[in-house]
Amino acid sequence: MDEVTRGARALVLCPDVRAMAYDLDAADRLDEARGLALAIGVVLAHSEILSVRQMQPNTFFGSGQVENIKIACEQHEAELVIVDGALTPIQQRNLEEKFKRKVIDRTGLILEIFGERAVTAEGRLQVELAHLDYQQSRLVRSWTHLERQRGGFGFLGGPGETQIESDRRMIRQRMGRLRRELEQVRKTRGLHRERRGRAPWPVVALVGYTNAGKSTLFNRLTGAQVMAEDLLFATLDPTMRSISLPGVEKVILSDTVGFISDLPTQLVAAFRATLEEVSAADLICHVRDMANPSHIAQKKQVIDVLADLDVVDRETGASDIPILEVWNKADLLDEDRRGELSDASQAQDSVLISAASGEGLEALFERIASVLTAEAREVTVTVPLSDGRRIAWLHAHGDVVEERDAGEGEEGPERRFTVRLNPKELGQYASL
Repeated sequence: MDEVTRGARALVLCPDVRAMAYDLDAADRLDEARGLALAIGVVLAHSEILSVRQMQPNTFFGSGQVENIKIACEQHEAELVIVDGALTPIQQRNLEEKFKRKVIDRTGLILEIFGERAVTAEGRLQVELAHLDYQQSRLVRSWTHLERQRGGFGFLGGPGETQIESDRRMIRQRMGRLRRELEQVRKTRGLHRERRGRAPWPVVALVGYTNAGKSTLFNRLTGAQVMAEDLLFATLDPTMRSISLPGVEKVILSDTVGFISDLPTQLVAAFRATLEEVSAADLICHVRDMANPSHIAQKKQVIDVLADLDVVDRETGASDIPILEVWNKADLLDEDRRGELSDASQAQDSVLISAASGEGLEALFERIASVLTAEAREVTVTVPLSDGRRIAWLHAHGDVVEERDAGEGEEGPERRFTVRLNPKELGQYASL
C-alpha cells in the first residue's frame, strides 16, 4: 500500500441487520471493523453503527441512509467507505456511484490486509488466489477513484492497477496457475511435515483469535523477533522455532495466522496449506485474550475454523489433538477478575498468563511438557554395544531410567535399557 492510500480518510460503517444473527454485538463488531481499518493504515474519519431493517438488493442500505452516508462523507472529507458486511458486486458498484468514492466490504478489507502482510512466496500466492476468486465478479466498476495509486493486486489501488480484471479468461488462467503452484507448495510442506514426523521433536501450534497475543507469546518463549504489534493480523505467514521444556529436549513451536469472525471463505480455502500445520501438531495451544469482553464469542470463532480444518468435531468440540487453553493478558485484568480466572483456569485445566510481562510462563512450560509426555511409558530394549547410534538416540531423546549389561548376543556384548518413550518416539526408535 503506497503512502497516499495509507493516509486515505475512511468512513467505517457497521450494519446491524435486524433479521441477521451475529456472534458479536454491534459495538464489538464496530470496534473490530475499526481495528481492521487501522491495520491497513487509513485514517478513521468517522465510524458508526447503522440499524438496517431490511437489506436493499441494489444498495444494501435504504435510500435515506444512503443519502445520510453521502452527507457524512462530505462532512468528514472521507475518501473511502468501509462497510463491515458482505456487499454484492451490484451493491458495491451502486454505492460507489452514489457516494463518488471507493467502497470496500469486510471481505475486501481483510484481503487487503492479507495482501500487505504476506511476506513469503507461499503467502503471496495464497493471497493473490483469494483476491482473484473474490474479484472475479467485481470486474465492472463505474468508479475508479484512487485507481492509479499503486501496483500489485490490492483493492484500494482500484481496478486500474492490473490488467487481469479486464479479461475473465485471463483471471481463470492465472487462478489455474496459482492453484498448481500452491499444490506444489502443499506437497513440499507435506514432505517437511513428514520429515518432522520422523524427527524426535513434537510440534506445538499456537492458534487463537487475531490480536490475542500469539506472536508476543511466541517471541517470549523463543526469543524470536516475530512481528508482534497491537494490530489485527500482525502475523500471516507461519513461523517455527525450537524451544526446550522440562523433560522434553526439543519442541518445535509454530505461530499461525489469527482467526476472525466471518473470515472470507476464499481465505479459509486459500490458507488451508498454511493452517495445515495445525492439523499436524502434537499439541494445540489456544491463546485467548481474557481481557476482551468478547472472548467467549472469539473462542467460538476459533473452534469453528478448527472445525473447518477437520481438527475439531463441530458438534462435540472433541479433537484427536490435545488442546490446551492459554488465558492471556492477565496483566490487563483487575485483581478480582484475575482471582476469578486463576481459580477457573485450575478447574478447567487451562493456564492463566501474561505474554507481555512473562507472568505464568513457568506454569505454561510445565503444562505443555506434561501433555507432551502424558503418554510416555517405560519400555525395555536391548541394544548391541556396537550400535552406538541407537544408544546415543536413547540417551538424547528418551528418559533412561536404568542401564545395565545384558551379556552376549548375536552381534556381541549388549546393553539393556529401561527408558521412558512416548508412542511417537517409540515408533521413531523402531524405524532407526
